Amino acid sequence: MKIFSYILVLIVSLVFSPQSFASNDDLQNTISQLTAKKLRTKLQVVENIIHNKSPKVEFVLESLLEGKVYYIKSNKKVVYVVKENREYLAKDLLNGNSLGKFSKRQLKKVGINNKIRQKIKIGLSMLSLTHSDESVRLKAVKSTYKDINTEVFNRIKVLIQDEKSEKVRDSMLVLMNVYHLDDKDPLNRIRAINSLSRNLEPIVKNKLIQLKNNDPSPEVRVVAEKELKDINSKISFFKNLETVFFGISFGSVLILAAIGLAITFGVMGVINMAHGELIMLGAYTTYVVQLLMPNHIELSIFAAIPAAFVVSGLVGILIQIGIIRHLHGRPLETLLATFGVSLVLQQVVRTIFSPLNRSVETPEWMSGALEINGILSLTWNRLYIIIFCLIVFAALVTVLKKTSLGLQVRAVSQDRNMARAMGVRSNWVDAMTFGLGSGIAGIAGVALSQLTNVGPNLGQAYIIDSFMVVVFGGVGNLWGTLISGFGLGIINKFMEPWVGAVLAKVVILIFIILFIQKRPRGLFPQKGRSAGD
Repeated sequence: MKIFSYILVLIVSLVFSPQSFASNDDLQNTISQLTAKKLRTKLQVVENIIHNKSPKVEFVLESLLEGKVYYIKSNKKVVYVVKENREYLAKDLLNGNSLGKFSKRQLKKVGINNKIRQKIKIGLSMLSLTHSDESVRLKAVKSTYKDINTEVFNRIKVLIQDEKSEKVRDSMLVLMNVYHLDDKDPLNRIRAINSLSRNLEPIVKNKLIQLKNNDPSPEVRVVAEKELKDINSKISFFKNLETVFFGISFGSVLILAAIGLAITFGVMGVINMAHGELIMLGAYTTYVVQLLMPNHIELSIFAAIPAAFVVSGLVGILIQIGIIRHLHGRPLETLLATFGVSLVLQQVVRTIFSPLNRSVETPEWMSGALEINGILSLTWNRLYIIIFCLIVFAALVTVLKKTSLGLQVRAVSQDRNMARAMGVRSNWVDAMTFGLGSGIAGIAGVALSQLTNVGPNLGQAYIIDSFMVVVFGGVGNLWGTLISGFGLGIINKFMEPWVGAVLAKVVILIFIILFIQKRPRGLFPQKGRSAGD
């Protein structure tokens, strides 16, 4: 036992020897110089902190960046400060020990300028270059692009030898080649340009523009100009690809908003002006579900989808049974009645939730973006909405093709009188169809809550677009709705940069008006006797 005791004492004495605290002591001495008034001196102090080997360096730099580093006027001690009401709680910057509460007059904030902030950010990136997480290392390399110097280059040159991630290695190679673009030898600059061929990082394009305009060597200028043309061509391609993606995502929203309307309009011939408010109810249902599940935001979206379908579906069935059923065959009265319902639903929501917009929190797994390259990145929330739209569409087609309800819906939509003669309860089919279409509108509200604020007027922004999609695609035709939704979404996004968002919608509306003059029943007209065939 004595032997083990001696070994333990020896280990403790080695681990906690004065040498092990040397870096912290050096850091403490360096930090104390942050009380200097000259910003040039502070910049030098920050550089010394970055080069310190203490594990506390990252915390000190982050605290400086967040503006939480002060010093006590009476003894010039640099501290970490947290504001509590009107008092300031001071802690030791390195060990976190509480030093008591101070008034604002007793403390002085360590001020920094943009140059020092940039130096701190570069320093934090340098510290993150050896992080175990690949994404952190990749972000750290890219953040150093803004200030590539000899120190950064030498650091990357050492780290790239042991880097296992291909993405991180590629980013490191970009950094090293960008550094060589400032080489004194024109041949080295040309080699660096060739190595960066068609690279889409913004720093590469900016450096090539500088070389094209200012480089003393004609050969370098020619090579840089040629490479810039290739890069601009590639950028144009990916910009168009990004526009298509935004168009598809916008089209997905239009499809979700219009697909329920396509069913009710196609089967019942009802122009439902309250369809936008059914979308709004779905969005508010998402908001309420998040209020009931504050600790499970990541899962709340999955609970909100069926809840929104049920809420909007039940309201739709009530509208059909209470109002629309009594106005069958009277489209003008139906339009006015549903317009009145839309106003009532808006006022009910204002009374319950107030007229103010409500923000629905986006789950973490829907945040961020999938970065393809320096130009093209696809946001996760829009990607998920596209996938969600296709799932809803596939599920609806399955219901209409594979279930008895779907068979009866198709029978009523093609020939109502013949369906009645065959024993189909058309009133029941109308109620279920209206409920199904309204429920899908509620699901559309769930998707919209992830893209915009939830408010009483949410549905009004999409009701006209929904009717345009339905009419353009062909009344009652789901595939027509899908194609017209994506088509109008893509056309709209390509037109927006040229004529603006509002005028783009006006142009599309004029196009649809002219189109239905030639094809009154849309791209894919409904088939059947009631359709006029």
